[in-house]
Amino acid sequence: MSTQSSRTAGRLSTLAAALVIARRDFTAILFSRSFLFFLLGPLFPVVVGALAGSVGNHAQSVAPRPVVGVAMEGPAGSRVIEARRQLAPNMGDDLPEFTLVRAAPPAGPEEAGKLLRERHDLAVLMSGTLAHPVLTGPPDHLDQWRGRLALILGHARELRPQALPEVQLDRIVTRNRVDLRHGQVMTAQAGQTLLFLLTMLLAGMVLSNLVEEKGNKIIETLAAAIPMDAVFLGKLFAMLAVSLVGIAVWFAAGMAIHLVAGSALPTLDPPAVGWPLFYVLGIVYFSLGYLVLGSLFLSIGSMAVTVRDVQTMSMPVTMLQLIVFFFASYAMTDTGSAIELLAVAIPFSSPFAMLARAAVSPLLWPHALAIAGQVLCVAVFVRLGAGLFRRRVMKSGPAGGQSRKRGFWRRLRAAS
Repeated sequence: MSTQSSRTAGRLSTLAAALVIARRDFTAILFSRSFLFFLLGPLFPVVVGALAGSVGNHAQSVAPRPVVGVAMEGPAGSRVIEARRQLAPNMGDDLPEFTLVRAAPPAGPEEAGKLLRERHDLAVLMSGTLAHPVLTGPPDHLDQWRGRLALILGHARELRPQALPEVQLDRIVTRNRVDLRHGQVMTAQAGQTLLFLLTMLLAGMVLSNLVEEKGNKIIETLAAAIPMDAVFLGKLFAMLAVSLVGIAVWFAAGMAIHLVAGSALPTLDPPAVGWPLFYVLGIVYFSLGYLVLGSLFLSIGSMAVTVRDVQTMSMPVTMLQLIVFFFASYAMTDTGSAIELLAVAIPFSSPFAMLARAAVSPLLWPHALAIAGQVLCVAVFVRLGAGLFRRRVMKSGPAGGQSRKRGFWRRLRAAS
């Protein structure tokens, strides 16, 4: 009796043991070489995309500007060139260059096409007269420049020696409620997508870590020293901490790319609650969604023996989570509706639905209620997952049930 009491007194509590497991897993994963490569993996497509975009922008900036060849009779060609020079300051930088074609004007469409094919530097050929001009070239160039070329030709007919007067324009940018709502919806969709990708990408580490330790018999060693519930909690919160470290690294890399790229990257409209609070809510909803999904993955991992079992068992969960994401995205389009409230109430879709609501609605009290409800759901899922984890990993069912099974097999062997 005294031996059992001293053994119980010397054993760590569930919370203290969970902290020990969390610290062990956190340091083991964080300082491993595989985690470094895991952090670098998602950055490679981003870096390649940024480099491709910068190379494309540089190629467009150094590419030769399109040229319109002018082949008209008499002084008409010179008047078109002069009209283009006078109108250029008021028509933007994308106006094509004009050049006189030192050849006889084409007699018809076939000769114009032949002349255009011979001159590789020309994009469009302008022929005919000022009263009846003819444009020959690819359809996209003709559609793109038709209005500006018509303006130049009209100015050439009434050409004056002076250029158009400079007009100072004061730009006042205004946005109506429809434009603002559309921009916030785009921000909500981007936040939901990023939250889903991070959750699915990082939650899978829980399974691989658990299967590896089951194969190495480390779980049995830990269970001999601390409660299995503590192992479950420690692993779950350690992987959450590792995931937050990975998100911090990726966020820092994204900010660096944003500072380097500047205006080349697309921008999102500010959410209704503001960017600082939106980031905070994103971290909170990611943590809650990760704990719910991680507890489910740990429960699945406790029933798996090999990596193939993990892949087979986790596939339905991944597909269901994808359906949940689409459901939350659909519910976002009608804030306050019954479908949107249902998406908020379901534990798996609630983080996505509430993050989208933060982008389109400035109200904060729904987030307090949703976070309290999600914390309760996390506690329930963690409790249920820990019980299943304990029974499946160590086969620690009720003593009566185990004795009945052993008695059944003994009677079966005796009868045979």
